[in-house]
Amino acid sequence: MNNPMVVQIYPDLWEVDEIVPDKIRSYLSQAHQTLAAPDASVVMSASSIDAMLKDSGLTEGSLYARIEEAVAAGLLTQKMADWAHRVRLDANNPRHADQETPHMTREDARRAFDFANALTEYLYILPSRMPPEDG
Repeated sequence: MNNPMVVQIYPDLWEVDEIVPDKIRSYLSQAHQTLAAPDASVVMSASSIDAMLKDSGLTEGSLYARIEEAVAAGLLTQKMADWAHRVRLDANNPRHADQETPHMTREDARRAFDFANALTEYLYILPSRMPPEDG
């Protein structure tokens, strides 16, 4: 019997791992759930990034300052910081609602979400899977 190959499942079955702190999980879930509403999704992705940096002990100043501090502390690479800044700046567009500011696209929302999701993997999920050190 020839069964067709499954290409994609609707709705998307993506979920945030339970190891991720509740506040971050909530922002990231909202970013995913609102991908069809790109302005909202980008803002939620930026909020999840901000929450991750705060959860890592970087609580002072602006999100810009926290991203820069994360690089100095070795938490993020410069490339990761560049992407985080891009999400931060994209989130400012709908937040400030200026006349000249364009709305975010679905591609913008997907890019922001993909980075926030990858950062969650990097900061929480992968470290939780490390085997315990022999001591």
